[in-house]
Amino acid sequence: MFPSLIKRGSAQAHVAQQSGANPETRQAPVIYYTFLLIGLSLLVYVLHKLDDILLPLFFAALLSTLLLPLVTRLEKLRWPRVLAILMALLLLIGGIVGLFVVFGSQLMDLKAELPLIQKKLMVMFDQSQQWLHDRFGMRVMSKDEIIDSSLNSAKKSAGGFLGSTLSTTAGVLSVLTLVPIYIFCFLYYRDHMRQFMFRFVAPEKRTSVLHTMDNIQAVVQAYISGLLMVIVIVAILNGIGLLVLGVKFAIFFAIFASVLAVIPFIGILVGATIPALITLVETGSPGKAAAVIGVFVFVQFLEGNFITPMITGSKVSINPMAAIVALILGGELWGTPGMILSIPLVAVLKVVFDSSKSTEPWGFLLGDVSEGEDTPKTKLNTNPGLWGKFWHMVKRI
Repeated sequence: MFPSLIKRGSAQAHVAQQSGANPETRQAPVIYYTFLLIGLSLLVYVLHKLDDILLPLFFAALLSTLLLPLVTRLEKLRWPRVLAILMALLLLIGGIVGLFVVFGSQLMDLKAELPLIQKKLMVMFDQSQQWLHDRFGMRVMSKDEIIDSSLNSAKKSAGGFLGSTLSTTAGVLSVLTLVPIYIFCFLYYRDHMRQFMFRFVAPEKRTSVLHTMDNIQAVVQAYISGLLMVIVIVAILNGIGLLVLGVKFAIFFAIFASVLAVIPFIGILVGATIPALITLVETGSPGKAAAVIGVFVFVQFLEGNFITPMITGSKVSINPMAAIVALILGGELWGTPGMILSIPLVAVLKVVFDSSKSTEPWGFLLGDVSEGEDTPKTKLNTNPGLWGKFWHMVKRI
């Protein structure tokens, strides 16, 4: 009797093992997704609280990836690694200082014009109030009332404004101090950090990991170098349009708008609104202000449909929906620096997702629509056309 019971129990255990019914090891999907949401919430909380530490590291990682080809080329010319890194840092700092010098001189000229702009703005405000009073019967506010309300609001927000200004200034100074140090460390210890990462990977998987790291480096380099090229082209086009219209401080506004284009979709709106308002106050012509906006809209159309797709579109293929969501999430998490970092970080995530079969669907979701075309192309057009030949010629130059 006992042997038969033992055999029957072993047979039932064998059947249960084959069917996968193991209540001790199986978890309900609700439990799994609950722990996943808790982990994501903790990750977002930590990223938000450690922004002072993480933001300089992320910016330094992006800039060191951009400077890596220059450092490698100098090292091939038998430059010591320390001197090669210092030379790359000097070139980077020199370019940033030159940009600030140009902006500083233009800002001083604009500051000298501010009192006249304020007077014209008050005249336009009075005229608009009078028009609203004649048209809709709205009460006209006197200048004294406007000044008193402005002073009261300024007094209420003075403490918060002073505190935010001091914190922002301290944050900028800390970033300016830490980022070059981090860049030097990333470039100097890059081989050591790669060996550190290999120690977590099995020997048979190190080739795929190395391939993924090279893809990430190529994506970040392509994005940053392409972005800088787009900024230069957009600044030139904006400057030509504003100079033709005779806008004051045309070079400053052209560079200002092109630099703000680093923040996708939103930066160009801010960059176009300010020169349009100043042009309206200076000339009093709504038509000229609309023409200024038209210049920026036209350049934005060229940038979005021709310039950026040719320079960075084939290298960083992120669909617009993913870019917008990343932009909003980056702004909510880290503010303006998060908006700047959002697109390259999403591009890095896409490369990481594409490197594994388990996460490849998420990379497909982030990718461009052209990557998901199922229609087979029976015939490829090998003729690049006139524009393609011109672009290949420009790249050769």
